[in-house]
Amino acid sequence: MTDDTTHAHAHAPLAQAAQPAAQAHGQQHPIKLYLLVWGLLFVLSACSYLVDYFDVQGYLRWFLIIVFMMLKAGLIVAVFMHMAWERLALVVAILTPPLAVLVLMAMMAWEGEYTNYLRVFFFGA
Repeated sequence: MTDDTTHAHAHAPLAQAAQPAAQAHGQQHPIKLYLLVWGLLFVLSACSYLVDYFDVQGYLRWFLIIVFMMLKAGLIVAVFMHMAWERLALVVAILTPPLAVLVLMAMMAWEGEYTNYLRVFFFGA
């Protein structure tokens, strides 16, 4: 045997040992996790439906609908889009722009209410 042949055989167990680790690194999650998330999505959807069924009105209605919507969206993004297993930098890079848009929308809504209040106060109905 030459040194090259011995050297190649010496690395063969390392290469074989690395293959299961690479396969385990893939997105292989137990079906129980997906079934649990589907169940949670069903429960949250049922709660959202119950808001309409019990005829909840006003700000409480919109608060509950938005909370249930955000919880469902968070579960879908975290589990089905595999965001829960990504690096923190990627999660921040993906989630920061939508959160910034939501903050800006809230600021615009507050400013619109304030402008409407001023118009009513100074100019009447």
